Amino acid sequence: MSTAAITPGDDPITLERRVPAHGGLNLRLLRIEVRRLLRNRRTIIFATLMPLAFFLLFSTGSSGRIGRGDYNAYTMINFALYGALVAACAIGASVSIERAQGWSRQLRLTPLTGRAYIATKLLTALVGSLAPVVILFIAGALRHSSLPTDAWLTSFLLTWLMGGQFASLGLFIGYLVPTENAMQILGPLLAILAFGGGLFVPYDVLGSTMQTVARFTPMWGAGEIARWPLMGGSFEIGWLVSLVLWIGAFFLGATYFFRRDTKRV
Repeated sequence: MSTAAITPGDDPITLERRVPAHGGLNLRLLRIEVRRLLRNRRTIIFATLMPLAFFLLFSTGSSGRIGRGDYNAYTMINFALYGALVAACAIGASVSIERAQGWSRQLRLTPLTGRAYIATKLLTALVGSLAPVVILFIAGALRHSSLPTDAWLTSFLLTWLMGGQFASLGLFIGYLVPTENAMQILGPLLAILAFGGGLFVPYDVLGSTMQTVARFTPMWGAGEIARWPLMGGSFEIGWLVSLVLWIGAFFLGATYFFRRDTKRV
């Protein structure tokens, strides 16, 4: 029996893991997450059919003008944003199921960082939240929604991007509470956020106090940005500041609870 001797020229043995570039964020992991999402299409179908039903119910054949478009376009953007919000949050909250299955603990054995994993989930949610926006905008076109040509593309992109960002909220809830409570909390929470973002009821209908309160809710900035191509006027930096602060808070919270969860090995 022989043993290998360590010579002075050998590299020292270390127990520290080398963190790969970008914290482990890579296209292969993203493809795996997207495939998992597409195999479980119930979330996307639900997030598409529910706002579509709302749009068909509340849209009208009237030509009432709002901003640069009409009432149908206003309703289309709002419910498309709501569908993207529901899809993104549900995809994010699915980590609660992964926690119950022990997947989060297995990730502790890899060099993947918390921020890279959360970023992968956010990108996956962007893919999943695309379907509701596409279907709602097609339905809006079939219902003869009126929008300038440039506003169709701009509002589509902004609605999709604004809704997809809220996967960070789903991730935050998914890591914060047990599996059986995640969706029970998200359901009523999303309805409240939708009211705060003016998705169900226009701000003009609300009283001055409620309008002030709505400005401090997470969906206020997202709703205003998504409707900006329709409403026209100048872009207010306060919308973007509100969105960045809320999404940043959810992202940091999700990262913190992910790290805490993966330490329980």
